[in-house]
Amino acid sequence: MSLRRLGSLSAALLTTATLTACSAEPVEADDPKPSPTGTTAPSGAPGGAPNEGGLSLADAIRKIPVAEEKRTGYERDSFKHWVDEDDDGCPTRQEVLLAEAVTAPEQGARCTLSGGSWTSYYDEVEVNDAKKLDIDHMVPLAEAWDSGAHDWTPERREAYANDLTAERSLVAVTAKTNRSKADKHPTQWMPPAQSATCTYLVDWTATKLRWNLSADATEQAALLDLAEPCADSTVGYEPSS
Repeated sequence: MSLRRLGSLSAALLTTATLTACSAEPVEADDPKPSPTGTTAPSGAPGGAPNEGGLSLADAIRKIPVAEEKRTGYERDSFKHWVDEDDDGCPTRQEVLLAEAVTAPEQGARCTLSGGSWTSYYDEVEVNDAKKLDIDHMVPLAEAWDSGAHDWTPERREAYANDLTAERSLVAVTAKTNRSKADKHPTQWMPPAQSATCTYLVDWTATKLRWNLSADATEQAALLDLAEPCADSTVGYEPSS
């Protein structure tokens, strides 16, 4: 069983910090995608507290290294995904779907999934067919390349593209929203659901910090502007190995 699924099953016991953001509606403790208010996230996942304690969203944004982006040489195939890292028959896509299911799907041969239900937090849509979901890289692969992954080894890029250790690096969302987002950063695209705004900014910031990815000056300024309504949001992360 992957660390992602183990973390999902034990989230209630491992919770160490509260993510507070835009919505006034709390969610149940076993909701795989915390809503922005009064919800906790496991330590080590974006939205949870790092060892030294959580950072305010604004302080976390300011901690992202500032550098110019470099798109030259990018190819999606530079990031090998979806792999079956633990050799249990379930590649990364299925691992995320299993971990984030609100109602567990049935698992067949070669980790085919049937039934089940999910909530796409980008647009607050309930989905009952896994085929209608995409697995979104919180910081898209092209954006990661621009922000530092162009200097990584192939092995590190593969680890990034299949990051099941941090529960917010990969998220199951409607195909419509994922394809609308494409490789855009928050200066160009934000989730359509207002309730997702602060959670998304926390997840984006934590993923950049976890992987030591940079932001250009325009992105940092826009993140700080977008984060103004999220004054109570905190960011936690653990650096990737």
